[in-house]
Amino acid sequence: MKFIDPHLDPWQHAVGEDGPKPDPDPAPNRLLSLEQWHAVRSHWPADVHVALEFPNDADITQLAPDLAKIALVVLEFPKWTDGRAYSQAQLLRQRLKFRGAIRARGEVLVDMAQLLHRTGFDEAQLRGDQSVAVAQRQLGFFAPGFYQGDVHDGRPLFARA
Repeated sequence: MKFIDPHLDPWQHAVGEDGPKPDPDPAPNRLLSLEQWHAVRSHWPADVHVALEFPNDADITQLAPDLAKIALVVLEFPKWTDGRAYSQAQLLRQRLKFRGAIRARGEVLVDMAQLLHRTGFDEAQLRGDQSVAVAQRQLGFFAPGFYQGDVHDGRPLFARA
């Protein structure tokens, strides 16, 4: 899993003088809200990949027709106790077969690293008071694997041998 420093993130919002542009022009490394995406999706070029911020209370399956154009889906954790984004990531990976990157953002804590990885997240933007070094160490605690299957291998441990 990759841990993202927001100051070095290549994906940038489409903003103008008055704030977010309601219908941004296609350009590389655009990070769009769901509302912006709905405004431009019909004429967005297939060869210009885009990143989308997706709210955790929306139906992730609505992205199914557009997944070929989407390079990154940013799923929000408004509270660390709100786990709906875990379900969204798992649906993206298992049901919708999304192969792009999935990023966790918001109240993302070190303790969440294992479950983020197991449900399909590739990237996480940790809350400001969290340590990347501790999060990386956290990922190695169960290196041999878990008993249950996950998005990487759906088989339980006994069936993998």
